[in-house]
Order: sequence, then C-alpha cells, then structure tokens
Amino acid sequence: MTDRSPAQDMWEERYSVEDYVYGTEPNGFLEEHVADLPTGHVLCVAEGEGRNAVFLASTGRRVSSVDLTEAGVAKTHRLAAAAGVSVDAVVGDLADFDLGVDRWDAIVSVFAHVPLPIRVDLHRRVVTALRPGGVLLLEAYTPDQIGRGTGGPGSVDMTMTVDGLRAELEPLEFVHAEEREREIIEGTHHTGIGSVVQVIARKRV
Repeated sequence: MTDRSPAQDMWEERYSVEDYVYGTEPNGFLEEHVADLPTGHVLCVAEGEGRNAVFLASTGRRVSSVDLTEAGVAKTHRLAAAAGVSVDAVVGDLADFDLGVDRWDAIVSVFAHVPLPIRVDLHRRVVTALRPGGVLLLEAYTPDQIGRGTGGPGSVDMTMTVDGLRAELEPLEFVHAEEREREIIEGTHHTGIGSVVQVIARKRV
C-alpha cells in the first residue's frame, strides 16, 4: 500500500534509475545568471536529482532543496558527496511545503511544473519567503512547448508565461523577463529546441 500520489509515483519511477535522467550539469539559464543571485541561503524547489543545487553549493552558497521524491533526494545527496559539497535536501510536496517568511536570499525554480492552483499558491508563498532584496530565478516551459516532444508538461495549465508570472509574483520587481526558444540539452528528457520563459525577479528592500 502507498499514500503517494500518481505524480509522485511517476517521478519516483523516473528517478529510480542509476543514470541522472536530466544530467548532472546545471540548467543553462541558471549557470548564465548565477552572478545575479545573492550569496547566502538558496532554496531550489522541485530540484529533482540535484544538479542545480550542487552547482550552487559549489559557488560557496548555502543550499537547501526540496523535491517530491525520495529517489531524487537520494541522488541529490549522492551528487553532492561526489562534488565535495553539502546540500540540505529534503522530501516535500510543493502543495503544502512550508517555505517560511523572509527566509531565503534566493529561490531557484527550474522546470517546476505543477497544477495551476498549486502554482499560484506556491508563487504567493515564494514572495513571502524571500528576504527583502532576495531574488527568484525561474525557467519554465511556455504553452508553445506543448506538442514539441522535447520535454515539459502535457497540459497548457502547467506551463507559464511572462504576463502570468508577473501577476502571480506581484509585487516582485522583474529585472529579467523573456519568452524565447532555445536549445536545451539536459539529460534524456530535455533534449532539443524548447519554448521557455525566463525570469529573474527581486523583492524590494
């Protein structure tokens, strides 16, 4: 018997293989803009197998991460150990995970696709959880990604747009906001041209 949701079962199965299905290198947008993130304590949400958290820890930041799966968290710890860094990785459901208040210097959300009602509430909690001056870095697929076959969710409601994110993340100040197509080579499940939205948003001091 299990109390796990169908989504959790799917991700547990995906991450249970030996290989890192999304690779071990960081997301390209994060790597390109890591200097835009404050040093300090960073939270990676829907972190999967740990590639972004381990990269951030290698820059000297204190990093925590949360993922829906035990398999993903185990692989995060393994990747961190191999890199000689520490990541406080925990299992948690973003539908009800306590992000805290004025807690994080930065939050990183890379392809964190969840149902629309959960996402709207999550982004409200992200705003509350950032410290004044804190920064959110986000990359996600847009509705144009549907049908490409190069990764991402199957439902338009789980995709994101700049306009939608501006509303969901109000009153964060957007310092970078773009919808674009780019080549994504991140393991076996994200390979090819993708339609993405990229955002860097800051909480006013």
